[in-house]
Amino acid sequence: MSAYAGQIIIGFLLISNAGSFIVMATDKRKSMVGNNTQRTPEGFIFFLAIAFGSIGVYLGMLAFRHKTRKWYFQLGIPLLILQNFTTLYLAWKLVM
Repeated sequence: MSAYAGQIIIGFLLISNAGSFIVMATDKRKSMVGNNTQRTPEGFIFFLAIAFGSIGVYLGMLAFRHKTRKWYFQLGIPLLILQNFTTLYLAWKLVM
């Protein structure tokens, strides 16, 4: 794998995790406002985590204390972090 491909992968990971973090911040703000504001569906947050944004979701959970009482977030997001790293590692080994 060339250095250029590595930079693309790192850039993609940074963008997806930053986006996931921003989604968590926005959803927390909407949850505090109330008034029937349209919230981010939990399924979409899990989709972001599956799409290599799991670290951003987890950091958003910790930073904003958002979704921390839900057992499926407490268990699912760390498992998705492990899945993301495993997928990246196996893809790297396959290419190298």
